[in-house]
Amino acid sequence: MKRLFRSAAILAAMATPVAMSAQDDVEASVGADIVSGYVWRGQDLGSGALQPSASVSYKGFSLGAWGSYGIVNSDDTKELDFTLSYSTDGLTIGVTDYWFSGVEAKDRYFMYSAHSTAHVFEANLGYDFGVCSVNWYTNFAGSDYKADGKRAYSSYLEVAAPFKLGGINWDAAVGIVPFESSATYLTNPDTPVDGFAVTNVTLKASKDIKITDSFSLPMFAAVTANPNSGKMYLTAGVSF
Repeated sequence: MKRLFRSAAILAAMATPVAMSAQDDVEASVGADIVSGYVWRGQDLGSGALQPSASVSYKGFSLGAWGSYGIVNSDDTKELDFTLSYSTDGLTIGVTDYWFSGVEAKDRYFMYSAHSTAHVFEANLGYDFGVCSVNWYTNFAGSDYKADGKRAYSSYLEVAAPFKLGGINWDAAVGIVPFESSATYLTNPDTPVDGFAVTNVTLKASKDIKITDSFSLPMFAAVTANPNSGKMYLTAGVSF
């Protein structure tokens, strides 16, 4: 999960999907982002990347897939995530299965043994208050261990607030690692966070750029600082 935070392409570049109706009560979407760099929760996870996504939802339940594939550096880690969640009245609970390539013998997707897998399983709980949202994430299974071999239960808390300014949409977010973690959250390329740390301060701007009378291209840019590691990033991307 260490590579999960590898290159910051703005807040984790969330796809703006193209919605299509499957049935009366079922909604499906598919989309993709092209980003100048992949930054996740304040950590650098790679250079320019293609990040496709797809999801299906029904009565508050949602099942989504998301991936990241380097288009500048072929050595960047490939990522494939599946998320199952339920949302109602601003409350969201969910579970995500993260998988990363390039972990030597762990590189096989269908390997789930705790100390041999490249999967990390994370639970999340969040609430959207309208003016801001609060989300807590904790790794509960998979490759998430401290140096002493004990499970780390690496966790992350983020508060985010949307607003409009100058005719465009903005998002401000602050994220912290509340206690000692595995290599999911790093102080530098080799050292996991060893206690409370602010790892993500991001300001993101988004705007639809009109191409023709019937087509607009969503674009975004973000400045991300990681006070814990002393790193800062400027990233941009487009959504399809």
